[in-house]
Amino acid sequence: MVTIRLTNSKTRKKEEFRPIDPSNVRMYVCGPTVYDRAHLGNARPVVVFDTLFRLLRHVYGAEHVTYVRNFTDVDDKINAEALRRQRAGAPGTLEELIRQRTEETIAWYHADMDALGALRPNHEPRATEFIGQMIAMTQGLIDKGHAYEASGHVLFRVRSYKDYGKLSGRSVDDMIAGARVEVAPFKEYPMDFVLWKPSSGQEPGWDSPWGRGRPGWHIECSAMAHELLGESFDIHGGGLDLQFPHHENEIAQSACAHPHGDFARYWLHNEMLQVEGKKMSKSLGNFFTVRDLLDQGIPGEVIRFVFLMTHYRSPMDWTAGKARQAEATLAKLRARIKSPDLHVGAKAPDDFVACIADDLNTAGAMALLVNYRSDHEVAGALNLLGFALQGRAEQLPSSSARALQVLTARLALARTGAMTTKDFTAVDALKSALTAAGVEVRMSKEGVELVPGPDFDPAKLEALQ
Repeated sequence: MVTIRLTNSKTRKKEEFRPIDPSNVRMYVCGPTVYDRAHLGNARPVVVFDTLFRLLRHVYGAEHVTYVRNFTDVDDKINAEALRRQRAGAPGTLEELIRQRTEETIAWYHADMDALGALRPNHEPRATEFIGQMIAMTQGLIDKGHAYEASGHVLFRVRSYKDYGKLSGRSVDDMIAGARVEVAPFKEYPMDFVLWKPSSGQEPGWDSPWGRGRPGWHIECSAMAHELLGESFDIHGGGLDLQFPHHENEIAQSACAHPHGDFARYWLHNEMLQVEGKKMSKSLGNFFTVRDLLDQGIPGEVIRFVFLMTHYRSPMDWTAGKARQAEATLAKLRARIKSPDLHVGAKAPDDFVACIADDLNTAGAMALLVNYRSDHEVAGALNLLGFALQGRAEQLPSSSARALQVLTARLALARTGAMTTKDFTAVDALKSALTAAGVEVRMSKEGVELVPGPDFDPAKLEALQ
């Protein structure tokens, strides 16, 4: 079996990966807060951990890997956007407007990440679906003396967990000295963090032993990970910006709530992203969402290729030059594969797999890829990296692929609205138009999928945008 080695942020060492149970390899990755479009920096961990997901499936078998990535759908930014819409005259209660905003944002996210070739995780839990588990976990922490109620809030008692700060390598005193900490008058200690907070009449809230309120951010991931993966699981991932305080707080509350478990054994963090050598910022005019780039005509597979050109633990610089280089390289590689259907089962070469298995060394794997002489080797390597070669959708011209992405998001939004209004006229009309263009429309509780059929007509599809 292939040996996988990963750099564990917890030990700061590259370690051989040994799953708790090889028949059920488990990974949790922090997902987005769904208040707006995913920007380019949000997309990097998606591609990084999608690559790891693919490697784990390759080594242990697809049916033996469980990948969980959450949606945070209760947040002050979501509330603020819904309130803005209500004040602008949008119909519906605030709760309905919050639901509409999260539904449309999740649809955008799925469409954009699908365009990057990312596989959907096995589970995509929404925080609002696990409030009961969060309340139970919070109560358990109070019962064990690790949390306390104060002024309608419940806070985690940081000093009750002796290993607090080990993941980020900081002492509690250093954290207080080096950062601005919100010191509310009801806190016992400055670093104590919120597990539960009260909700006003306009804010979403749930009944709890401490009054009507909503969970703090950190408890959400701990509760969802425990519910779906258990007290101990293999890998927890996310961007380096989440290492402190989010991941540090997850470890503390999870270790105290479930002292017999390990929570996550391996922690992986991807470095941050820049644009043309500078931090991405709206004020600098270099802030891009994934949709911005797709709408500019940059294919999702090119964005993916650029990401994989840099090791995940190194800062990544997005440049227009890299995008052009990636597009040209992909075109040359694809040109060598005369019939993609012949390579549906193409396996990646052993040295290529070994390179990826060495702490996700995608940059090194790219160097191997361009030097392979066999088109079968090229096909297998591209398959492992998430560049699909077979299927009608992957062979579409970029204009049709973009049209499919736009119309998928539009149909998902129309469907969300119809579920509220019970008027499905617009949904049915769009479905009929897509069917007339030779597109198979698949809708389920997981979302919307548009698949080009044998009678697919690109001109009709693109006219629907």
